[in-house]
Parts: sequence; C-alpha cells; structure tokens
Amino acid sequence: MIQIDQLLTLVVDRKASDLHLRVPSPPVLRIDGSLERQEDMLALTPEDIQRVFDTITTQEQKDTFLRELELDFAYSIPGIARFRVSVLRQRGTLSIAFRLVPLRVLTIDELELPQICKNLVLKPRGLILVTGPTGSGKSTSLAAMINQLNENDERNVITIEDPIEFLHSNKKCIIAQRDLGDDTRSFAGALIHALRHDPDVIVLGEMRDLDTIATAITAAETGHLVFGTLHTTDAAQTVDRVIDIFPPSQQPQIRLQLSQVIEAVLSQALLPRIGGGRVAAIEILTATYAVRNLIREGKTFQLSSLMQVGSKDSMQTLDQALAKLVRNRTINLEDAMMTTSNPEQLNRSLGSANGIAYASQY
Repeated sequence: MIQIDQLLTLVVDRKASDLHLRVPSPPVLRIDGSLERQEDMLALTPEDIQRVFDTITTQEQKDTFLRELELDFAYSIPGIARFRVSVLRQRGTLSIAFRLVPLRVLTIDELELPQICKNLVLKPRGLILVTGPTGSGKSTSLAAMINQLNENDERNVITIEDPIEFLHSNKKCIIAQRDLGDDTRSFAGALIHALRHDPDVIVLGEMRDLDTIATAITAAETGHLVFGTLHTTDAAQTVDRVIDIFPPSQQPQIRLQLSQVIEAVLSQALLPRIGGGRVAAIEILTATYAVRNLIREGKTFQLSSLMQVGSKDSMQTLDQALAKLVRNRTINLEDAMMTTSNPEQLNRSLGSANGIAYASQY
C-alpha cells in the first residue's frame, strides 16, 4: 500500500521539485526539470490515489473538491517540508501533483538572483512584478526578496497566496500570510481589506483578474509597496498584459498610472545547471524615465532595446542573462537556445565567434 509521507520524504531526499501520482503510472518525480518514473514501484490504481487523497485532505477540502472538481492546498510533514498540492480529475480518476516548498527560505545570494533585488525590496512604494511561466521559480524568488526585506527593514507585510507556500516568521517585519480559501474568498477582496490593515508592503501570489490588478495599481499609487506575479514570459509582454486586461476606453489612463507606479519587472526562466540543480535566468526592466515614457506612450515594443543598453540601470534582456550563464559555464548553450525566443539575438549577445566556440563544446 502506498505511504504518501514516505514518498514525499523521497522527494526531499532526491532533491526533486515535484511528485506526480496518476493512473496507471508508478509515482513520477521531476528532478532538475526531467520526469523520472519510479520503475521499482508498482503502477498506481484508482484506489491507491483515492486513499492518498483521503489521507491528506480535511472534510472541508473534500467538499470543495466534490463541488469544484479541482483543489489547491498546502500539505506539511513536520520537520521535513511543505508541499503545494493540486488535485484534479482525469478520465474518471484522480490526479495529484505535489510541489516541494522547502521549510527554509533561501536567500537572494543562495539563489544567485541579481543584486538589484536587494535594493528593490527596500523601495518605499511602487509596483514590482515577478513573472514567468508555471514552474519557473517565481514563488521562490519572491520569498527570497521578502526574506531580504524581513531581515533589513521594519515593515508591516501582508501576503495573499493560493495556497500559502513559504512560511515567514517575524524578524524585523511583522508578516500576515492569508490563504485563499481558508483565510479569504478572493484576491481582489483580500487586497481591499488588506489596505485597511495598515500595510507597508502587500504581496499578491497572483494577479489574475481586472479587479485585482486595478486595486494593486491603486495601492501602489497610495504609497504602498506591492509585489505581484504574472504568467508572462518577458517584461514587455507583462506591461501589455496589465494594460490589455482593461477595457479599451480605460487603457490610456492605466498606461499613465502604470508608468507612474511601476518600479521593476523581473521575468525569469529556470534552466538545468551544469553538474545538477537548476538556475534562473532573469530579464530585468527597471523604471527609468525613458521606460516610464515608453509605457505612457504605448511604445512597449521599444522596451527590449532599452534593456539591451540599460546595464548601468541594472537592466538586461533574457538573452543577455542567458549569455552570461553560458559564458560562466553555469548552463549549456543547447539549453539556452531552447529557452530563448530569439536564437540570433542570443548569438549576438555571446558574440558570433564565441557562439561557434561554445557550440562546439556541447
């Protein structure tokens, strides 16, 4: 019989990021981005996965799943790790995915995040967006930045998450973490009430709808520092996504507001590290006068050009970040080429001669 806590302990021991339980496969681990079937284990039956579901959920969670046919929540093994859990139905059976959330929040330096992250978290106000596809490490980077703030400044921090992943203890900051579903019914509603709770910093686990984005911009306008995540793949697309969610008649006003409150967009991708593990390549857009002007005028297509020449303002494109990791022998050129949306630009960032030299090594 499958013992879920033993399986989850294996996730930690093998340094896996995810565990997938799905009929009729044996348990599958994701290690350094690759799926590895545990062939020494039996294929799972519907009854196996149902027993796991019954073991790890409360009655309220079971009722929610029966009603919604989907469920997201957190599960902990004391002293071992926390897991973000997603349950859904497929072909009449349950499918369960566990995402490892380490008990200890890694630091900005341990994650090798850009040093500008340390300055951004100390901004008195504004909007900072951390973006990237699912599984790109947004939550981990954001947790490291909140930890940096917690160790260096006295702020009242309120987070709104679905579900709560990393647990933050009070150091210099006082931190309230709200779980969507258990502690609040919606991101937008929780954000409105958070503004009445005397916050200095608000962290939104996801900016997923118009009401949440509009309130986040207003919160940044009224003197709060707001962090949010979006599922976008680059900085220019992030700006467009924020603006395009509004009706066309409101977009000129939103461009103006966003240009005034935005402080930075960090857009990241996660790649296999040479020798094991993974590392983030991060595109950085900082809110210089020129950047704010392009956003206000609706010329977001020019943002990439500004980032390419904006190193003195700590800016870089994703291709420049990838090139740096390749030159430092942190990642393979092949993986960098699979990640970039513009291989020619990546080659230019490496230098054409260097690109050929690197390619010959892999």
